[in-house]
Amino acid sequence: MTALACGVDVGGTKILGGVVDEKGTIVEELRVTSPATDPDAIQAAIASVVLELKSRHEISSVGVGAAGYIDKGRSTVMFAPNIAWRDVNLSQGLEKQVELPVVIENDANAAAWGEFAYGAGADVDDLLLVTVGTGVGGGLVLDGELYRGAFGVGAEIGHMRVVPNGIICGCGNLGCFEQYASGNALVRDVRAAALEGDRRADGVLARAGGDPAAINGPMVTAAAQADDPFAIEALATLGTWLGEGIASLTAVLDPAVVAIGGGVADAGELLLGPARTAFRNQLTGRGHRPELDIRGASLGNSAGLIGAADLARR
Repeated sequence: MTALACGVDVGGTKILGGVVDEKGTIVEELRVTSPATDPDAIQAAIASVVLELKSRHEISSVGVGAAGYIDKGRSTVMFAPNIAWRDVNLSQGLEKQVELPVVIENDANAAAWGEFAYGAGADVDDLLLVTVGTGVGGGLVLDGELYRGAFGVGAEIGHMRVVPNGIICGCGNLGCFEQYASGNALVRDVRAAALEGDRRADGVLARAGGDPAAINGPMVTAAAQADDPFAIEALATLGTWLGEGIASLTAVLDPAVVAIGGGVADAGELLLGPARTAFRNQLTGRGHRPELDIRGASLGNSAGLIGAADLARR
């Protein structure tokens, strides 16, 4: 009999749950709105998703991926920036509610494991996942093991400093990677150009109905895919920041594959091409060392769910 596990991906706006088999296939998926301002309501919503799926499937364990700092024991959410959790033993509470073993993991770590086990990194032992969305997230697998750090909060690559005294970050520091290589950075810069009356931004602005504040990432990507020169340049700038950051990370981590996921990765080669070029230009020892492969992640929004379920099963 196939061992089924339940994976849950908890975000600021939605909770996505699914039943996953040993091949990484989602047997059933369930999505509900996330009540992100109420910790007890979030836990109740997660439990309701698991219990509904459990009523229809023989589930052996539950893995929950959440954006935030998770303790080494994979039970307590120490801090979540976009969800009202502070030092919450989520595992203990959920286990009582769903009557199954529950493992809590950082969402980017869970996604990295999903891509390693079943996706873009299934052919290697060392994988760095870089998620490019609202911010920049990261997950790392080394020698076939998920790297979590001494205290469970490793691979927070979005908050390495790339520009001294640079743009202020939501974390409170200045010049973090995600302030230059994220979807928010892309939208910020395109909106600024539109507000300044830069006529090159007119194509993207038209997609936003003439309102700079309405410009979003998918609009920029759609414009670039329609050969808008300004949008192509904006994505190339983002890709350049991304590639330079990956070159710095490679000097420390030396992964075999870097998989790029997140919403902005939907731009495909418009983002990945410039990222590869910048990576090669900045890589220490270039031309005299094996070069890693920068790929698009392959599991999409399901990576975290699949990874969390597999980590719980293991």
